[in-house]
Amino acid sequence: MITLYYFAGLRDKAGVDVEQVQLTGLKVRELLEYVSNKYEGFKGSLIHIAVNEEYALLDDIVKDGDVVAFIPPVSGG
Repeated sequence: MITLYYFAGLRDKAGVDVEQVQLTGLKVRELLEYVSNKYEGFKGSLIHIAVNEEYALLDDIVKDGDVVAFIPPVSGG
């Protein structure tokens, strides 16, 4: 089981801020494809992904117990 967190506008698109799924063993790229197919509005969005509080590469593997965060671009001033 992995925990998925959605932040800012992605939380609005998903309609939830956190959920747990049985998708261990997938690459981060495959997990992004899963949520993009599940939630309208994710496709084509620039999304940063962190696994266990560190930015992940698309070929990283998600393991049981991991915490994955989907983060939209952030700007500040």
